[in-house]
Amino acid sequence: MALARLHGGPLDGQILPLEADADDKLIVPYSETQVVYTRRGQPQNTGQDDGPTEVDYWYEESLEDLNPSDD
Repeated sequence: MALARLHGGPLDGQILPLEADADDKLIVPYSETQVVYTRRGQPQNTGQDDGPTEVDYWYEESLEDLNPSDD
């Protein structure tokens, strides 16, 4: 199992499970829109005994304007 570590944007610091055939871009739902994160660098922790593989993804854009909650 691999994990995506998200950097920047509204989901900064979140960790998501990745499928084995993950793309270089992740499109993740956020509120009423979607945000795009792009893969950077090589996978980390790829050995058998160093925990789950981690891949860094960095915020690129939102597909619509991000609006703060009206609550």
